[in-house]
Amino acid sequence: MKNKLFWGCLVSMLFCACNKEILRPQSTDEKKQNLSSGFYKYTIPEGKQYCDKNTFLPVKIHQLAFKVRFDSSAVYKTRKAENQDDINKLFGFSDNNATHQQFSARFGWRWSDNALRLFAYNYNNGNRSFKELATIEIGRIYACSITIAGSEYIFAVNGVETRMPRESTTAMAEGYQLYPYFGGDETAPHDIFIWIEKL
Repeated sequence: MKNKLFWGCLVSMLFCACNKEILRPQSTDEKKQNLSSGFYKYTIPEGKQYCDKNTFLPVKIHQLAFKVRFDSSAVYKTRKAENQDDINKLFGFSDNNATHQQFSARFGWRWSDNALRLFAYNYNNGNRSFKELATIEIGRIYACSITIAGSEYIFAVNGVETRMPRESTTAMAEGYQLYPYFGGDETAPHDIFIWIEKL
């Protein structure tokens, strides 16, 4: 009787101690999103304009360089057709120790005419200017930078440069970090995900 009890307990312990992990293959989306550990996923929730990681960060820099990747959530349709051409904000900084709607430089983006587009987007003395830089592919990583060059900002996407005017009087960009933002006039029509690695 003791022998049966001993073997019964031993078999029970062995079965309880086994923990089988069920492995499943990664989906294509998961494989695409396995970026280096330096990337942060920014989420702009449906019905909002600001992203989830939007903490105040002072900057004093000669250059802002980063890598970016969009997924299919960057494809959207605005409620009003005229708002489809609004430029969403990607990444940048305020300048001249002022608010970003006085002095700033950042990348913008939008989905329009069946393409994802990047823009140079800046303010000088409250006057806004922008210029389309590139049409980019969903799922691909792009290297972006804004360099301070005296009276100019040099925007670059994968090494292709575009110059924009800079009226700030500080030698370096002095202000605060600017993060992903949806709009324009409308809020995000669904959750939007953007991966950024600051270099």
